[in-house]
Amino acid sequence: ADSLVGANKQDGDPKPAVRLPLTQVVMFNSGVGYFARSGEVEGDARVDLTFPETDINDLIKSMTLQDFSGGKVTAVSYDSREPVSRTLASYAINLNSQPSLAGILTQARGEKVEVTMQPGNTAQPGNLTGTIVGIETQKIPAGQTVIDATVLTLLTGEGMRSVKMADVQRVRFTNPVLENELKRALDTLALSHDNLKKAVSMHFSGDGKRKVKVGYVIEAPIWKTSYRLVLDKDAKPYLQGWAVVENTTDEDWGGVKMALVSGRPISFKMDLYNPLFIQRPTVEPELFRSLRPVAYEGGYKDSNNERLAQAEKAKQSGGPMAGRGAGKPGAAAGYSAGEAKGEAESDRKSLRDSVNGIASGRDKEFAADLAARMDLGAVASAATASKLGDFFQYLIDQPVSLARQKSALLPIVGKDIDGTRVSIYNPSVQAKHPLLGLRFKNTTGANLSQGPVTVFEGSTYAGDARFLDISPNDERMIAFAIDLGTEVIPQNGPGSIKITNVKAQKGIVHISRQVREEKVYKISNKSDTARTLVIEHPNRTNQQFKLVDTAKHIEETDGLWRFETKVEAGKSGEFKVTEQKNLGDQITLTNSADDQIRWVINLSEASPALKAKLTDALTLKATWDVIRRELTQVRADSARITADQDRIRKNLRETPKEADVYGEYLKKLSAQEKEIDALTAQEKKLMADEFKAKKGYEDFLYNIDG
Repeated sequence: ADSLVGANKQDGDPKPAVRLPLTQVVMFNSGVGYFARSGEVEGDARVDLTFPETDINDLIKSMTLQDFSGGKVTAVSYDSREPVSRTLASYAINLNSQPSLAGILTQARGEKVEVTMQPGNTAQPGNLTGTIVGIETQKIPAGQTVIDATVLTLLTGEGMRSVKMADVQRVRFTNPVLENELKRALDTLALSHDNLKKAVSMHFSGDGKRKVKVGYVIEAPIWKTSYRLVLDKDAKPYLQGWAVVENTTDEDWGGVKMALVSGRPISFKMDLYNPLFIQRPTVEPELFRSLRPVAYEGGYKDSNNERLAQAEKAKQSGGPMAGRGAGKPGAAAGYSAGEAKGEAESDRKSLRDSVNGIASGRDKEFAADLAARMDLGAVASAATASKLGDFFQYLIDQPVSLARQKSALLPIVGKDIDGTRVSIYNPSVQAKHPLLGLRFKNTTGANLSQGPVTVFEGSTYAGDARFLDISPNDERMIAFAIDLGTEVIPQNGPGSIKITNVKAQKGIVHISRQVREEKVYKISNKSDTARTLVIEHPNRTNQQFKLVDTAKHIEETDGLWRFETKVEAGKSGEFKVTEQKNLGDQITLTNSADDQIRWVINLSEASPALKAKLTDALTLKATWDVIRRELTQVRADSARITADQDRIRKNLRETPKEADVYGEYLKKLSAQEKEIDALTAQEKKLMADEFKAKKGYEDFLYNIDG
């Protein structure tokens, strides 16, 4: 926002506007900034500021005003703006939708105008004065064809005249009110083209000189951080942090007090500046014949209506290369810092040897410079870190001056941290080699905002990394290079599935299985220094897998287990991760075949009592099967005899009664009838026996427990 030096005196204002300089700037990570202006006023005073129109909504939503030493804030006024289309529609001539001259004249029907015709037109006089009747389209001959022409109809002193619009050179309204309305509509259009800045006036009332302060929150770029990390074998890692601050306003910041807040307050936009109108329906009265009065019954009201609230804990990631769900809060729980001096010393020796091997004479001085530790202590931290409610702030110690549309780097962190060199292996990141990295603890006492990290080995660039927001005393890992001296080959182990328990209940056999899976990480350290390897293994707890017979993990994230193992220089080793989960199967005995029941009997995990009961069940099942077979045979015999009877009856119809064979057919048919009666009686008895055997078998199975 730009401060206006007040030489403009508004009507009724006691004094010219007072300049109120910018004194405080607080930047956030949520796309807004808090700006405060303060200064002295005397008596009744007015402060004028201008803001981009895009900031007016935030200004109305967040502005705070303070008048110290007994003063009062009396009013805040600003340039309002309703939609241009609505303003244009309020004038006698509506210029919305870019009307043509014919359209404007149509809106002015009944108004008097003075029309000047094109020179050389002998069909009409040079000037006409009359009242607009209307605009119409007429068919006019043009040579061999007929064209459509727009015609203006006027009521003149001599009667009605039609004038082709193509022949009109100028039209002037004789009514000064309508002429003024048209000019105002055009002025409104012109003003709508320059709405980039809006004036805001704050009115203070009081006696004598006193301090006033105006604060507001408007859109601003987030402040960013970048870090430098120096690793050295003889000292702790040194972390230096820089804040990137940008002044995108149209005003120079001169000696302002600045704070950088590490937090993400909720911020949103709301349209408070533009007048909002609600479309209201037009209701016409409806006419109905009279009806009898209606008596309505009472409605049912639910007295047990409840709202159920559910809260999910958001998990933040906690590492740059943690794979699924890596680096969530608590990801570094259980980490105990150690020392890896041998590894660091070897890396430093390798760097010195590679440099000194090609250096001679004065080049050795350059080689020594590369191998020496980079000293960043000359850059003093310009910020004091402190807690600010639930947020964390960096209060810049010295006033900041920053020209408009310029950016600046401000040092905010510069301290040693606790850390241990590690190699981090995750096959989804790099299938063959782990990554060189550092496990460290935030011992700076400040909240470290997310940002890139440039890593130096001594004074030599070693790689880039990044981390997300880190609270004080939180622990994380970063990776900055590929560890070409170490190779890892992940292999799947044999695994196994075994039955752990067999139990029957109410005719259902419950079988518990245990699935075990193995993953073997074969490690080859081909470098001349020992490696502390951190293996990131998928965390499948959500799939009911749990770790068994595995070294305790050092960290657990939502999607990863982290294990640590050491491999000496030039040695190989392996690390095995074993996981298992329990599965359950059910066998309903009443729906099972004999072979399934016999399979359960043969399970060594089944108890002897259960096996004995299942054996008795098979005996009952065998009795039932015998009856079913007999019943099947009886029904087959009945069907056979019935078919034979059909044959005999057909033969009887074809055979003369005097024939000897006719009598034989009758005797045989009579014998078969007696046989069918016997089979029917036997079938009835077997059906009863089969039902009884089946019920006894199923009842026995249902009551099996053990």
